[in-house]
Amino acid sequence: MISNAEIRSRARALLGGGIFKNEWLYPLLLLLILSAISAALAATAVGAFIIYGILMCASSAYFIGRVRGSVEATDLGAAVDGAKADIGGALITGLLYNIFIMLWSMLFVIPGIVKSYSYALTYYVKLDNPELSPTEAITESRRLMNGYKMKLFLLDLSFIGWMLLGALCLGVGTLWVAPYMEASRAVFYEEVRAAKPRT
Repeated sequence: MISNAEIRSRARALLGGGIFKNEWLYPLLLLLILSAISAALAATAVGAFIIYGILMCASSAYFIGRVRGSVEATDLGAAVDGAKADIGGALITGLLYNIFIMLWSMLFVIPGIVKSYSYALTYYVKLDNPELSPTEAITESRRLMNGYKMKLFLLDLSFIGWMLLGALCLGVGTLWVAPYMEASRAVFYEEVRAAKPRT
């Protein structure tokens, strides 16, 4: 398994290496669109909760496609394809994911955080294995993340400096960090999947 520094380096290369390059701006646009949809549905309180899995599958499909070289930076349609490939499965996966995290969080905050890292690869797993049920995808994510939760936590933590820098620009700068984080998580998934193949 490569280091977190190498994961971030691959993610930056994927995004063209510069925050104002097309490879960075298109995923930024995608995440803004998905956030706008989520915000619009949040007005109904339950709306964003229900559609969460579909939006996550859309984002995951785009970024994993970029990592694998099967999706061009400008091909935002890949996100639509990922979302509609199994709408029902994505919807139920998102619901179960949120319910499980919420239930674990009701115990204490820490178990909720730990479980969120256990389930972190659920949407990538579901996209790669559409034959799996939502609960099986969550279980497979738990298997993959066994022994890697701290590594992903430290990867996420490494973006704190970027987030603080972005916050100094009235929060607008944090928008550019989101594609970097998503690309890094996609690279992370590929590395874990290679290290722990399904038997």
